[in-house]
Amino acid sequence: MWNQEATPKLATPPQPQAPPAAIPGRQADERRVVAWVGKSVVFTGQLKSSEDMTIDGRVEGSIELRDHALTIGPDADIRADITAKVVTIFGAVTGKITAREKVDIRETGSVEGDIISPRLAISDGAVLRGKVDTENKETTDQRMHRAVPTNMPRA
Repeated sequence: MWNQEATPKLATPPQPQAPPAAIPGRQADERRVVAWVGKSVVFTGQLKSSEDMTIDGRVEGSIELRDHALTIGPDADIRADITAKVVTIFGAVTGKITAREKVDIRETGSVEGDIISPRLAISDGAVLRGKVDTENKETTDQRMHRAVPTNMPRA
């Protein structure tokens, strides 16, 4: 109306982004509520997250989710020390697991390493090779929040 020629016109109007492909059992507008490492991913190093996480790939090093839940998927191959609030294992873990609340090894899960957790659940068919320490929650919290390097001499 005022100066129509001064207003640039787009050749084609911007198109809205297509919604992500629907996942069975999930609404199209629902966002993922946990971080996820896919089964084709290989991660080496120190993995830290401040949200719940599911790992279906391979991790070598350490995994730290101090106040969150970690799920190890059935195709996962974990060669790492794990620190989390709750750890649920469907795949293979080699390393020390420290959980503030619970470790749950499901029927397809296997652990080769020590577990420190106030609660431990092992399903029929699960495999555990290692030492288990079910100390109380307060002691586990203290252990999780003090970082003592493994190469330091203890007094």
